[in-house]
Amino acid sequence: MKALRDWVEPFLPALSAVVASAVALGGLTAWTAAGAAGSPAELEVTHARLLQPFPGRESTAVVFTVENRGNSADRLLSVDSPAIDSAMFSRDADAGRAAAKMQMIDSVEVPARGTLEMTPYGTDVMVELRGPVELGQRIPFTLRFRQSGTVTAQAVVVRHADWASR
Repeated sequence: MKALRDWVEPFLPALSAVVASAVALGGLTAWTAAGAAGSPAELEVTHARLLQPFPGRESTAVVFTVENRGNSADRLLSVDSPAIDSAMFSRDADAGRAAAKMQMIDSVEVPARGTLEMTPYGTDVMVELRGPVELGQRIPFTLRFRQSGTVTAQAVVVRHADWASR
């Protein structure tokens, strides 16, 4: 008569695969039940500020705070407004000797469960204005994200010294 071990041994590789699959399925089920699987980015754009351009200049920067309460990252692809001719993302990059240089970038990541905090001294949007703007004026902007589509915001025109005012 064969021992139980002799009967079970040929099935051990298949049994280990079944156990591993069950453990993986249980983990994914728990992750989904906790609300972490496949939940999209949940974006809110706040604290939009357009820096008043220096006299005689049409170019300036606009900054936004983008809060993501979702479990998926998203990417800011473009910014548009009826008040601008063009917009491009820029970031200050180290140029050595405590100096920085402007570097153009294609898009900006908004981390999952995180915040993109734009500043004129970090990541911002360089814009070319169509006409003059006044302090306190509200300028409509449309931000286009890869996953979340478009989000609108009103940027307030502020002095350079007041860009962080909330």
